[in-house]
Amino acid sequence: MSDRATPWLAIARYDAAGRARGTVVLTGLLSSFLLVFLAFFPSLATADVDLDAYVEAFPPAVREAFGIIAISSIEGFLAVEFYQFAWLLLVGLYLVYLAGGTIAGDIASGRMDLTLSAPVARRDVVIGRFLGLVPLVVLLNVVLPVVAYVGVVAVGETIAVERLAAVHALAVPYHVACVAAGIAVSTLLSRPGVAQRVALGGLFALFMFDSLVASTDYAAAGNVSPTAHYDPSAVLVLGEYDLTGAAVLLAATAVLLAIAIVRFRRADLSG
Repeated sequence: MSDRATPWLAIARYDAAGRARGTVVLTGLLSSFLLVFLAFFPSLATADVDLDAYVEAFPPAVREAFGIIAISSIEGFLAVEFYQFAWLLLVGLYLVYLAGGTIAGDIASGRMDLTLSAPVARRDVVIGRFLGLVPLVVLLNVVLPVVAYVGVVAVGETIAVERLAAVHALAVPYHVACVAAGIAVSTLLSRPGVAQRVALGGLFALFMFDSLVASTDYAAAGNVSPTAHYDPSAVLVLGEYDLTGAAVLLAATAVLLAIAIVRFRRADLSG
């Protein structure tokens, strides 16, 4: 199948190639970040401190925000120290921020005029820019579980491989939903800097909202946040796999992309 017949594929390839170096750097940084945390676990595990009793004293909102179920096991430690913070929040924020500058950035720089001067539908531009960020999501979720497993073994611990694989497999729908959200915001706002800040701030606000209402009578309202449908702690510590949550995130991704396509089709790029 030629790129001429599938312009969205050409756009995706070009976008992914342009981000290749940054993708490798980010993967390396997160891998190093993970290994540094793991290096602290042996001394923490042998300390004369009841860590689980310690975290039980935290306010419910804090335990919800950081997914604290247990911290004395290697699974609980990884969930709290890395997955709930770096993988759920930081990577999610990075992806939504990155995607927020795609369409709006091309419009602001004038690159969009050049792109659309070719026989390319606006729908293909949106799909291509979305797919251009998917390799980043895939690489992160392929490399990091290997790094995590090697790191766990290196500190003399064991971890269930299926749980480690599941926490990354279930992260993919969450991460692509973040990308789709950023793309949607990028079609709604014409200034890339504003679009990126709105996308980032929106995801963080939803994360905080979900954390605050989770232990209240309004917990169901928190389902509006993508973070409500991906719980690394439940996967790693309890072995619970939320397939329904993954399906919700994939459906949200499709809806957000549809919104982005409709909005971009109607957008006036002349001014």
